[in-house]
Amino acid sequence: MAGSGSSEARIPIFSGENYEFWRIKMVTIFKSYGLWVLVEKGFTIPDSKNKESEDVSGEKVDEKAAAILMRDAKALGIIQNAVSDQIFPRIANADSAKMAWDLLYSEYHGGEHVRSVKLQNLRREFEYTRMRDNETLFDYLTRLNELINQMKTFGEVLSNERQVQKVLISLSKKYDPICLVIENTKTLETVELQEVIAILKSQEQRLEMHNVDTAEKAFASFTVNPKGQNKNGSQSGSSKS
Repeated sequence: MAGSGSSEARIPIFSGENYEFWRIKMVTIFKSYGLWVLVEKGFTIPDSKNKESEDVSGEKVDEKAAAILMRDAKALGIIQNAVSDQIFPRIANADSAKMAWDLLYSEYHGGEHVRSVKLQNLRREFEYTRMRDNETLFDYLTRLNELINQMKTFGEVLSNERQVQKVLISLSKKYDPICLVIENTKTLETVELQEVIAILKSQEQRLEMHNVDTAEKAFASFTVNPKGQNKNGSQSGSSKS
């Protein structure tokens, strides 16, 4: 990427949580550097027959092998810099990018049984997830989407219909009227999730505007004029007998 004029990819730091997300980001970074095959498959040093040159130690090293070793060292360095100080000891003794990558994969990705347990926990969390009363629509949908994406990394792909149903039954009570309208006017089997979200966002804006208007009216009703009278003309304070 040197000389391209573009900034290098920001390396995500893995601290022991959300391994699947971290792995996906790292794969993309390795591919952008042309290093993913090396990390995934490893390498073999070719026999030294031609194009031999001496390194600074005086040892003869095949140029092609040296280039491979350099690229692998770069990939290994990326992995080392992409883990926290707490995780680094797990890969400190790895002498190749593939070894370091496989160590992390085996510990945090887990076998089929571990993945099955994790997916079951995510399914349970998905079923019980509800919008909190003090939560905005944006924050809740973001939280729900992150959960859906985690399930996807473990092989569980939810249909559009299932996601629409989940959103409609898990919103807070103030959205009940608009949810009923959607359920009675839309076919849940075919309506797109983005269309439902657009309707809900419009409703949220209406609710916010209503709250602002209500607050302004309440404040205005208690506005006192310079003569000590409130807006409806009555005398403020105690009346004379």
